[in-house]
Amino acid sequence: MKTRDETAPLHFFREDHQPVEWRVSQGLVDYEDALAHMERRAEEIAAGHAAEEIWLIEHPPLYTAGTSSNSRDLVSKDFPVYETGRGGQYTYHGPGQRVAYAMLDLTKRRQDLRAYVASLEAWIIETLSEFSITGERREDRVGVWVKRPDKGIGHEDKIAAIGIRVRKWVSFHGISLNVEPELKHFSGIIPCGISETRYGVTSLVDLGLPVTMDDADHALRKSFEKIFGPTITI
Repeated sequence: MKTRDETAPLHFFREDHQPVEWRVSQGLVDYEDALAHMERRAEEIAAGHAAEEIWLIEHPPLYTAGTSSNSRDLVSKDFPVYETGRGGQYTYHGPGQRVAYAMLDLTKRRQDLRAYVASLEAWIIETLSEFSITGERREDRVGVWVKRPDKGIGHEDKIAAIGIRVRKWVSFHGISLNVEPELKHFSGIIPCGISETRYGVTSLVDLGLPVTMDDADHALRKSFEKIFGPTITI
């Protein structure tokens, strides 16, 4: 078992300490609408016409295909499938999963994609620690994982995914944290191309924690500010 390089700094602060706009949408947001917003906002940030933004949403059930996806990993087409320019392979989004889209100006932070991804992983890990869960990164597997000795020796479950795109050094797409999604919906894909049976998918509620979406949002914001700096509600 290999852990990813831990040498990258945990913080990814903005040089001028300007706050990031923090936005939470209620209800389910269509994927195409979310993508259009991210594309537009990233262009505005790059042009200096808009502030950075973190956007917390839930999607209706759907699958997205990253730039490294393999059609063989799409087992079922029960839900819509969207091609997307983010990195990574197939992933599932749906109700009960908190998606956090991060539109950040890396020219004002650090123009280092590896450090940025490491900081996103640290954000998730710090968030999980708020619920006394030990999340871990893996060198050969993207995302954040939790050990599940209750399922057998060496078993681990993925609890959060990461997929980013960067244009003009402005990031978009981001992370997804499983709070209480329908885990059976993940069976329609081979998540991130990992088919080994000792690697599964879990959620905060699946781990026995009575966590609400509001609880998760509070922990996400607190942890984000430790790593990326101040936020302001919009």
